[in-house]
Amino acid sequence: MRTDSPPNQSSDPVELDKNYWETQWHNKKTGWDIGYSSPAIEEYMRQYQNKDAKILIPGCGNAYEVAFLWNLGFKNLTVLDIASEAVQILKEKYKEKVGVSILCEDFFTHAEKYDLIIEQTFFCALSPILRPKYAEKMHELLNENGRIIGLVFNRSFEKNGPPFGGNMQEYQSIFEKYFEIKKMEECYNSIQPRKGSEVFINLKKMK
Repeated sequence: MRTDSPPNQSSDPVELDKNYWETQWHNKKTGWDIGYSSPAIEEYMRQYQNKDAKILIPGCGNAYEVAFLWNLGFKNLTVLDIASEAVQILKEKYKEKVGVSILCEDFFTHAEKYDLIIEQTFFCALSPILRPKYAEKMHELLNENGRIIGLVFNRSFEKNGPPFGGNMQEYQSIFEKYFEIKKMEECYNSIQPRKGSEVFINLKKMK
């Protein structure tokens, strides 16, 4: 999520590490949280037929998608966040849902394999310098023919992030080394506050 010469490319005002995100949660500064699962992700997952798919949601926050997916019949779900407070909330929230694994880990050191990874407000929370590493790690975590689906911003931000913005040209250059770009286009069913400023991605792992 970036523009060709974005103000967000400047050095981060703070280190976006575990302590930063713990503080955000502790102070309830969770402005990225829309309070429910994304309509665009819901629409895609309604037509996703493999209910046995192993699914990861990294940087999951409140992970509203879990309840939606579980009710659809997906019972092999892993959600991951670096903030322990977020993870504790989720462990309580989803303690009775069998098949949901909740991990407090750094995405970049996580080691597992998945059929599908759902992107929702994680990419935009990372410093732009980590984007090539993000694409490489996503490729590593996916099984053969695995996919990333979800939303990224198609705009720049006046203030240094997070969130960090960007554009489709930039994203294509980041992902095309590792993924076949099945879809990367303006999201037609974004939530109202984000209308016209999101891109829906569907990226298939290349060998």
